[in-house]
Amino acid sequence: MGPEGDGGDLGAPGRWAVSGLRAHRRPEGPTTTGKLRGANPVVGDGSAPRRLRSLDWATPDRASGSASAKWATGHRGEGGRCGRGVGRRVARPRGERAGAPKGLTHLGRRGPSRPLLRPRGRGKSRRGRGRAFAPARLVPVPARRPRAAAPRAATRAPRSAAAPARAAMSLWKKTVYKSVCLSLALLVAVTVFQRSLTPNQFLQEPPPPTREPQKAQNPSGHLVNPNSFWKNPKDVAAPTPMASRGPQTWDVSTTNCSANVNLTHQPWFQGLEPHFRQFLTYRHCRYFPMLLNHPEKCRGTVYLLVVVKSVITQHDRREAIRQTWGLEQELGSRGAVRTLFLLGTASKQEERAHYQQLLAYEDRLYGDILQWDFLDSFFNLTLKEIHFLKWFDIYCPHVQFIFKGDDDVFVNPTNLLEFLADRQPQEDLFVGDVLQHARPIRKKDNKYYIPGVLYSKPSYPPYAGGGGFLMAGGLARRLHRACDTLELYPIDDVFLGMCLEVLSVQPTAHEGFKTFGISRNRNSRMNKEPCFFRSMLVVHKLLPAELLAMWGLVHGNLTCARKLQVL
Repeated sequence: MGPEGDGGDLGAPGRWAVSGLRAHRRPEGPTTTGKLRGANPVVGDGSAPRRLRSLDWATPDRASGSASAKWATGHRGEGGRCGRGVGRRVARPRGERAGAPKGLTHLGRRGPSRPLLRPRGRGKSRRGRGRAFAPARLVPVPARRPRAAAPRAATRAPRSAAAPARAAMSLWKKTVYKSVCLSLALLVAVTVFQRSLTPNQFLQEPPPPTREPQKAQNPSGHLVNPNSFWKNPKDVAAPTPMASRGPQTWDVSTTNCSANVNLTHQPWFQGLEPHFRQFLTYRHCRYFPMLLNHPEKCRGTVYLLVVVKSVITQHDRREAIRQTWGLEQELGSRGAVRTLFLLGTASKQEERAHYQQLLAYEDRLYGDILQWDFLDSFFNLTLKEIHFLKWFDIYCPHVQFIFKGDDDVFVNPTNLLEFLADRQPQEDLFVGDVLQHARPIRKKDNKYYIPGVLYSKPSYPPYAGGGGFLMAGGLARRLHRACDTLELYPIDDVFLGMCLEVLSVQPTAHEGFKTFGISRNRNSRMNKEPCFFRSMLVVHKLLPAELLAMWGLVHGNLTCARKLQVL
């Protein structure tokens, strides 16, 4: 039968294969039976299935009128069982979504669509034998379906499973970071404690190392000093060892002061007043820890260091001094004027914590307070003297002059600087309102009462009134070492006179220092006359309001009939 007639049995021998545009006859062989599974027909003799190549096309045998293979069809109703089986397998091209335009695709391969002949019409048999074939028409044959992507769980861990791992890793990093920070902080604290460094000194950069002068070498291989190379060995004096300085920082960090119980059994001790008994019981306790420190006040070139004794509760006096004669200034080539206040702690236990907080805030504002951990009392004024001398010896090796006074005095800085203009810091300068042959006061109702068991001599050595005095920086360092050889005395200015006596230094009296007022008569008008204050160096005593008023008058448009020559 011809190509358009009934094609006879599908199992008839002979098949046509279309490759591209040419058709060639394949060798006759066993017929294919069964269903086409995808693009692989099953051979009827049971041999292994043969996969159609990319250019093999199933087509009817136009010459013999038989078909050699079952036909792929997209219609369930045409082609019988064979058409239904193939139609289910090749219903949609590879990767083609439902509703998208259908292209012509080669059987079992990707690429451009190619035609496929399909049978038309019904045959005599249900299985398709004896069918008449109409001219082939083109139908789209789907390509192989794409391989399904691997499930997400197989390639990547679920988000719920990875979250605890990330949280554990973050917690471990935080723990390591905190441990490292705590270790560094502990190392710094141990270093500071061992070296007794203050925080300001610990953060300072170390000074650059000084290079020693290069030494010459003689032919024998020994190093010699180049300055003594041309000198006779007998003429070269042996180097004298330099006196070692004291501690470079404040070396008292704890309060280790116990009562001297040996005095309590003495009969004369029981007859003393309570405050004298307390003073003698703890007189051997000389130095205490520092609470507030400012060693930077002595850095650079400091010409005059103004030091004021104050009490923690007298903030108004310190504020008045900062606005008047305690104002810091630069003097050009001579250096700078710096101000410091010396304080202890509050004498009342219930007020100590409150006042300490106020003082810490005041120090943050001004940075000019030195404080030690001992009670502020009249007998402890001597402790302020020796604590400042030790502090000055440690931190102020190059300060030239010191003014030391109370917080209730009037000071004229211009007159002080004029007085110091022709003085040298190396001389034994100690100037003030000097008292000669002063006797101890034996009246118990007097503020300066001293019992005979405490000081038995008839008179004191010469000393300057504690209201204010000037001294050279070199003498202050020597005074510190001299004071360490004496026992403490309740009156601070008398104690300094005793230390000067150890050094065989005589204090110098000056008319410009009026520590008892311009006139001893407190009701005298001279004590309130600004023209007198303008010619003085130090005048005692003025309250904060009086100090501010007098400062305004002296430095205002003041016209005086006569100028006193006191310098």
